[in-house]
Amino acid sequence: MISIQTQDFNIEDEIRALQAPNIGAIVSFIGLVRETASHGRVTAIELEHYPAMTQRSLEDIVAQANARWPLMGVRVIHRIGYLAASEQIVLVLVASQHRAAAFESAAFIMDYLKTQAPFWKKEYVDGVGHWVEAKTTDSSAIDRWR
Repeated sequence: MISIQTQDFNIEDEIRALQAPNIGAIVSFIGLVRETASHGRVTAIELEHYPAMTQRSLEDIVAQANARWPLMGVRVIHRIGYLAASEQIVLVLVASQHRAAAFESAAFIMDYLKTQAPFWKKEYVDGVGHWVEAKTTDSSAIDRWR
């Protein structure tokens, strides 16, 4: 299940909803709005997207993960809008019978989400908004999956 939303999420509720018989591992990743950037203290970020395009992109990423690993459940939540420093921004939960598949697929989903999902991020540093460009480290992270 994939959600793109403005409201926050509760990890305990999301994990509980994913639990089912024969699941031996649930791996979670929560991304937070960092308080620092190379150019100063971040007070907030603002995320924009194209709803249908972003939804489809996330669906494709999850489908690729399902094709590579024997997954029993995936939950992705990505928040949009104005988020203050330290707020939750993204959640990836992956359930599988075994931990290796859960860990690997969660990393895969995050690496592809960071580089392939069409989100645009503006950081607010000292009250001034700056559009954030893609990082080469994020792009090189997906090389290991090719």
